[in-house]
Amino acid sequence: MKAEAPEHQSEVSSTSDATRKMVTGSAWMTAGSITSRILGALYVIPWVTWMGVYSDQANAAYAKGYNIYQYFIILASAGIPSAISQMVADYNGRGQYLTSKRLYRSAMYVAMFTGIFFMSVMYFGAGILAQGDANVVPVIRALAWAILIIPAMSISRGYLQGYNWMAPSAISQFIEQLLRVGYMLGATYFVMKIGSGNWVSATAQSTFAAFIGAIGACLVLLVAELRERREIDELVKTSHGDQDISTLKLIGQIIYRAIPFIIIESGISLFLLIDQYTFPVIMHMTGTYTKLQVNTLYALFAFNTNKIYMIIVSLGTALAATAIPLLASARAKNNLAETQHQIEKGLLLFYFVMIPASLGLSAVAQPVYTVFYRYSAAGTAVMSFAAFMSIPYGVYTVAAAMMQGISENKKMMTYLGIGIIIKFILQYPFVKWFTGLGPLLSTAVAMLIVIGMVYGTFHRRYGVHFSEMTKPTNQIIIASLIMYVIVRVVMWGIGLFISPYGRYTAFFSLIPGVAIGGIVFAYLVLKFGVAEYLLGPRINGLKAKLHIK
Repeated sequence: MKAEAPEHQSEVSSTSDATRKMVTGSAWMTAGSITSRILGALYVIPWVTWMGVYSDQANAAYAKGYNIYQYFIILASAGIPSAISQMVADYNGRGQYLTSKRLYRSAMYVAMFTGIFFMSVMYFGAGILAQGDANVVPVIRALAWAILIIPAMSISRGYLQGYNWMAPSAISQFIEQLLRVGYMLGATYFVMKIGSGNWVSATAQSTFAAFIGAIGACLVLLVAELRERREIDELVKTSHGDQDISTLKLIGQIIYRAIPFIIIESGISLFLLIDQYTFPVIMHMTGTYTKLQVNTLYALFAFNTNKIYMIIVSLGTALAATAIPLLASARAKNNLAETQHQIEKGLLLFYFVMIPASLGLSAVAQPVYTVFYRYSAAGTAVMSFAAFMSIPYGVYTVAAAMMQGISENKKMMTYLGIGIIIKFILQYPFVKWFTGLGPLLSTAVAMLIVIGMVYGTFHRRYGVHFSEMTKPTNQIIIASLIMYVIVRVVMWGIGLFISPYGRYTAFFSLIPGVAIGGIVFAYLVLKFGVAEYLLGPRINGLKAKLHIK
């Protein structure tokens, strides 16, 4: 028995260290993703104001161009960043640091080729991709330039994440968004207020800002790589078990590993593209709507509310990026217990952030929409509904990343294929019955079915104990629902004294609502003990200071 104690302590220490890495990595990735998302949403306030009466049309063109761009980014990167992150963690877990370094170099060759190829396709094929909409063509061409360098940028992020260095990725995301938003607002103001006032040109310049932001992010990552080079070189010196693999073979391995990532990571983008290309057709088939009406409604759910609720979904993306290398490392060691533990902890950590954020956004939907755009009963209704729909979006992101991390790519591709079929089946009736809410609802239902199949795999293959997760999950849900009800009552009370129609009054009414919601949720999760369970015993110090038992 005594002989087994050190080994047991080692396993506990390893699990504790992995958990600490997950929480730390999640904190960095969440901070980077959220701050960049917030910047990407805040620019809307002056941007919409300067666009004036053209704002909805500009939003629709922007959304259509960006949906295509996001899908091409996935194709151009060829799923390589996530594949690199997984493969680097896998090789590092075996002590093959030299192979990891050579893998990174080989990936850069692929990035140069895919960047040039897909940039050309997007630029010269803009007319076809825009479905003949002349207003969207310059937007797509402006976005195409970013495709040149984003694959290389993404690969650098994936490589650093494979070493579980999340800070450079988070900082580069922030700098990328800061430069993008700065250029976007400067160009828009110049065109709309000083120059020609052409909203199409202003929108195209706003999307060209993606290229400016990407350059800044590349510089940040380059500096990070130079700073970490000594540590990497030291690890390479300790490398053992490396195989003599040619560059072409490494490239082949990357592409082979990347194909599932292309398909899986394109999930949300595919759902958005289905909406983009089917929504106008279905609307014209089921009613007598003008092009202006359809574009305005499309902008409402595909851009206006999407910009805001995707801040919440980005929480899931941040957690997903952290989960892949940790799960890949556990998988490489054939450590079933650690794999199970990471899945359970990752899901609970996700629930802890995502559920209250979604319900909170729904509770303050009216002032949030008014602050970002203008008062709109329809916009508020879509925002409130979309906030709830963001939960399955986020769960899908995390679940898909975890399936990739444990090398269940084939199953995940099959599940996604089933989800897309369900989306197509539901799209027509849901758009017909619910118009602008239809695309959101059909996507949510399809994703929930996919999530159910993924959870089934977690349980069957890795023994994930969902029954043991029930108590903390229910505590998070109960705390979130209580917070939701209280915030709704607070917002209703504020509305009795403050007009909901003005942007400034909406902003000031939003502050007490958010503050009270945050305090209520924090108190409840501390009281229930779920915060301590997820974030560690250090939370006890905070509970003691607040006199919470």
